[in-house]
Amino acid sequence: MGKVGQFIHICRMKKRVFCTVTNDLNYDQRMIRICTSLAAAGYTVTLVGRETRGSLPLTERSFRQHRLKMWSGQGKLFYLEYHFRLFFYLLTQKMDGICAIDLDSILPCLFVSRLRRIPRLYDAHELFCEMQEVVTRPFVYKIWKAVERYSVPAFRHGYTVNQPIAAEFHRLYGVEYAVIRNLPVLEEPAPPIPDAPSALSPPAPPDPGRRFILYQGAVNEGRCFETLIPAMLQVDAQLLVCGEGNYLAKARELVSQYGLNEKILFRGYVRPEELKAITRSAWCGITLFDRRGLSNYYSLANRFFDYMHAGIPQLAMNYPAYREINNCHSIAVLIDEPGVREVADALNELLNNTDLYHTLSEGCKQARLRYNWQEEEKILIRLYQQLFK
Repeated sequence: MGKVGQFIHICRMKKRVFCTVTNDLNYDQRMIRICTSLAAAGYTVTLVGRETRGSLPLTERSFRQHRLKMWSGQGKLFYLEYHFRLFFYLLTQKMDGICAIDLDSILPCLFVSRLRRIPRLYDAHELFCEMQEVVTRPFVYKIWKAVERYSVPAFRHGYTVNQPIAAEFHRLYGVEYAVIRNLPVLEEPAPPIPDAPSALSPPAPPDPGRRFILYQGAVNEGRCFETLIPAMLQVDAQLLVCGEGNYLAKARELVSQYGLNEKILFRGYVRPEELKAITRSAWCGITLFDRRGLSNYYSLANRFFDYMHAGIPQLAMNYPAYREINNCHSIAVLIDEPGVREVADALNELLNNTDLYHTLSEGCKQARLRYNWQEEEKILIRLYQQLFK
């Protein structure tokens, strides 16, 4: 490396970047990947989240982590408290750039970046205002839409997970955001194709010799649990749910209502390292969203790629982003409507059609070579280089 290259590298190493989220940092695979890549590229990265009563000690990473202690757990009071605490925490820190992760942390980042006169970046994982839990509540929608209209145009640099969402931001606010998909790191060798029922090491389903279906991710409204749970009455397999969210209590009620307590198991939050092993042991995965809310229709869920990299087929929605990938590499059974009958029939097809199952498993092994974080992080690094140019 020449003297000019050394100088540029040293300058970049001095750049201190703060990223902000509203969740517990231990389980955010997406931000762990992003911050790890930025740290490896020479940036000093701090990821800021929240600490809850049940938070476990932070896992040591290659980047800095800080959790804000909160009194409120959810709802309007939580967001008011979080914004207040985040703003004053950021104001006391030395930084060269800041990245707001989704709309629920954008205002403190905007205000601090203006006061400090530092570059800012928006990581728009989804169309926040079009999520079902927002768009179906007029007052909540009105508040978040006002936040979006005020703040997003001020973030001229940003990225999102697919082209339809990027196009929607451009249509609404005239911003040109890059597309950086949340893809797993490609690991070698490729996971083997399951050819027999898999066992899961404890803690496990009650019957470890039985095939199980995996749902990983947020247990939120719009994820079709109201149809998935009764569909399991017709499916000869267990369902393991790894995650929590605003629909968890209702999902547990439905499981009890249908008498499926021995068939549908809730594991809650699972650390990424353990979740990866569980995913590879599953027979198939589930990526379901209903159409209430444009964010669901344009979604490209993290779990879609996690199943792919684990080598297991999945049930997914026939929405644009999933259909585009599945047309290139057959990795999933796609359904048009997430009704009880449609979900049950698709899951039984994955359980009983051996030829289809192996075709989709082979498709996963090929697709992971194209869709992986090693390729996607190049776009991320270029974006940060432009931010500090």
